[in-house]
Amino acid sequence: MSDRLPVLPQYLFPKQALTSFAGWVAGKERGSVTTWIIRRFVAKYGVDMGEALASDIASYRSFNDFFTRALKPGARPIAAADLISPVDGAISQFGAIEGDQIFQAKGHRYSTTALVGGDAALAARFAHGSFATLYLSPKDYHRIHMPCDGRLLRMIYVPGDLFSVNPTTARGVPGLFARNERVVCVFETARGPFVLVLVGATIVGSMATVWHGVVNPPRGGEVREWRYDDQQVVLRQGEEMGRFLLGSTVVMLFPAPPLAFTPAWAPGRPVRLGEAMAQYRAD
Repeated sequence: MSDRLPVLPQYLFPKQALTSFAGWVAGKERGSVTTWIIRRFVAKYGVDMGEALASDIASYRSFNDFFTRALKPGARPIAAADLISPVDGAISQFGAIEGDQIFQAKGHRYSTTALVGGDAALAARFAHGSFATLYLSPKDYHRIHMPCDGRLLRMIYVPGDLFSVNPTTARGVPGLFARNERVVCVFETARGPFVLVLVGATIVGSMATVWHGVVNPPRGGEVREWRYDDQQVVLRQGEEMGRFLLGSTVVMLFPAPPLAFTPAWAPGRPVRLGEAMAQYRAD
């Protein structure tokens, strides 16, 4: 069966309306109804509440409170590595950027320029560098942390579609991560720039960062940008930088030379926040 066929209905779904409604429902405080919904979700997806800071399901006032739950201290040890996984999830793809092309899935590539919202000068800084794409499933912890120390320079909101970002959709929708709504965060590090992109999806009510709060909604048709050149927004490796209010995908870009990714990494492999992702190659 063609990979396009399973995703054809998504082209017809009223994704914006469905996502807005889901975000509204997830943010409501409905007492016992909220607790019932969370309990059903935990059972369906096998969420491990034992590692949550608040393990009592009834303590969450809204579904969003539960979905963005904090973990107990020490639940995710930070590996001794140059770059760590910023999330719990699964590896979608990773490797070298070929010129300006990022591998999405068999038969699909997209450009770094498209991913960052059309800024060719920014994208050029990652020519022949490295990328990593990590998918967060519904059961995963949905806060996003820093893969390394970094100082924030820019944040760019790029409007777009709201296709699902699961593996089936990644195989079936060309340029998926560069056509969905996204928040592009640009950092400077001791080893040069890196970009961390929060990719929206169907039912993702909003995306938020620790320095800004909720970035969307509002949803509009224009690219929006915030600059932090004159501010000292510095985050250390392992610190929280943002979160999804209902889950999605992160894409990271690193400059040349290509990284030495951890040998155990492979597409489809589960990863956890804090585990070793890659080392910088020797100059």
